[in-house]
Amino acid sequence: MATHTLGIIMNGVTGRMGTNQHLMRSLYAIQQQGGVRLDDGNAILPDPVLVGRNAAKLEALAAQAGGARWTTDLDSALADSHNTIYFDAQLTRLRAPAVAKAIEAGKDIYCEKPSGASTEEACALYRWAKAKGVRHGVVQDKLFLPGLIKLKLLIDSGFFGQILSVRGEFGYWVFTGGDAIPPQRPSWNYKQEEGGGIIMDMLCHWRYVLDNLFGLVRSVSCLGATHVPQRWDEQGRAYACTADDAAYATFLLEGGIVAQFNSSWCVRVRRDDLLTLQVDGTHGSAVAGLRGCVLQPYAATPRPVWNPDLDSPIDFRADWMAVPTNQVIDNGFKAQWELFLKHVVTGAPFPYDLREGAKGVQLAELGLRSWQERAWVDVPELPIHGASS
Repeated sequence: MATHTLGIIMNGVTGRMGTNQHLMRSLYAIQQQGGVRLDDGNAILPDPVLVGRNAAKLEALAAQAGGARWTTDLDSALADSHNTIYFDAQLTRLRAPAVAKAIEAGKDIYCEKPSGASTEEACALYRWAKAKGVRHGVVQDKLFLPGLIKLKLLIDSGFFGQILSVRGEFGYWVFTGGDAIPPQRPSWNYKQEEGGGIIMDMLCHWRYVLDNLFGLVRSVSCLGATHVPQRWDEQGRAYACTADDAAYATFLLEGGIVAQFNSSWCVRVRRDDLLTLQVDGTHGSAVAGLRGCVLQPYAATPRPVWNPDLDSPIDFRADWMAVPTNQVIDNGFKAQWELFLKHVVTGAPFPYDLREGAKGVQLAELGLRSWQERAWVDVPELPIHGASS
């Protein structure tokens, strides 16, 4: 058995998502299992080098990850021929320049979303990667959630008949930091000048979810809001919120499906999960969360009658059936990392490339435009043709 050892530059991995999902639960977990097994019996073993500005944080995190390599010098990591992949989990506004530098160095690219701060920036990265002939991918983790995998199985089986609508609810209450309870999201999320805003964050997700599960997004109507005007940062200093913290969006999909998504950091959860997707069709409906999924077929649908003067005799929650877990579903970030590593080594298909990442940025920008113009906005073809850099 041969082992393909891949040096992976991990830039910006000291943040919560980078540490937990990409390093510890993905690459370190892959190391602990002996690598990614290939069909020929060989294996791919990641060898990460952690890159950032804070040496103390990097050293501590490297020790936590089994003695991983680390450096504060990105240029030296890019110059090392052992490092063949560049991964970026930095702030959005820092991502494109670093990714472009890695492409220029001939590294294969894997990065968090949004892949750029604008549609043109994201498309330019795609064009540059194509011109340089490097492999590239963007994190699209929601597609690998157990609940959405179960939902996809229902779609593929024809359970819904004709799908009519999709309704998504996402978010939770993020504490402001102005009292004894610390905020559970970083302060830059609420500063437009630092790349924050829930529209840019979440509409990137909803683009790939809708495109891959239900139909291509053709138009969008979006209303944003900054409901909480002041928060406190990591040092306990008050600041004015300049970015949207809630988004109320409607999408028209190919085939006439209507999708509605509410995304908010200012909502208290009274639903089954932090994310729920309800899909209604002519033959049945389903509601998926992060891990579970329940369904109600046409033949088991109750016949309610409107009567506000009496308590309902129907227990609406009791009439749904759980979709069984018939397969082992691994951590979604880890599963996508494994697909990308196979793509790099064997050329196996990997559809979630920088072009797909640019689609997410495009929808977020169109959502912001819709909010500004108070109008429906059509989704055009991506401007992917043009100069390569």
